[in-house]
Amino acid sequence: MYIIKNQLDTYNVFLMPGMAANSKIFEFIKLPKNFKLHYLEWFQPKKYEDLNSYVRRISNEINGKNIVLVGVSFGGIIVQELSKIMIIKKVIIISSVKSRYELPLMMQLSKKTKAYKFLPLNWIDDFESLVTFVFGPVIKKRISLYRKYLSFRDENYLKWAIHQIVNWEQEIPLKNTIHIHGSHDLVFPSIYIKNAIFVKGGNHAMILRKANWFNENLPKLIIDDSDD
Repeated sequence: MYIIKNQLDTYNVFLMPGMAANSKIFEFIKLPKNFKLHYLEWFQPKKYEDLNSYVRRISNEINGKNIVLVGVSFGGIIVQELSKIMIIKKVIIISSVKSRYELPLMMQLSKKTKAYKFLPLNWIDDFESLVTFVFGPVIKKRISLYRKYLSFRDENYLKWAIHQIVNWEQEIPLKNTIHIHGSHDLVFPSIYIKNAIFVKGGNHAMILRKANWFNENLPKLIIDDSDD
């Protein structure tokens, strides 16, 4: 019903990948022609740059009408912050969190103890460890397949990103945020997640492995109640 009603509307859909990932993680997302996809990429944070300043720089890449922001994992945090400073139609987060209380207990504790500051980042060069940290456990034979998706592996960026995730201050989920989460997500376990659309069998890399689900459902979610 909604697609027929709004079939002439054009939506500018801006896609933000997860930590260390590039926009190739969206390569299997194929939406109808009235959904124009725009791919955002990470760039190097400035020294001592806070999240708000970084997000404002990203906002310079976003323009047009009927803007929809879609973010995966840490990218989901980014698009929520963007929605605080921009006029947008809708925010959709995937494999992400809506508040600091949805972070796993280990991350919440590491904020209090500052333990995250002492994480050994030598796994930057150990690709299997990096894939596990970003996407969660994956089958060994698939490790090489993920190499093309994780191209932003600078140590300063990774330290900055981990700091921003662990110290994210949002306590109350933003209204009208659509949260899509995998039932088998081991990075942000579903036990901590409230008020989400749970994809059965989806893991933290489901933007890749469940692309057909997104291709079928994203247009409906974007159009539904878009005039509210």
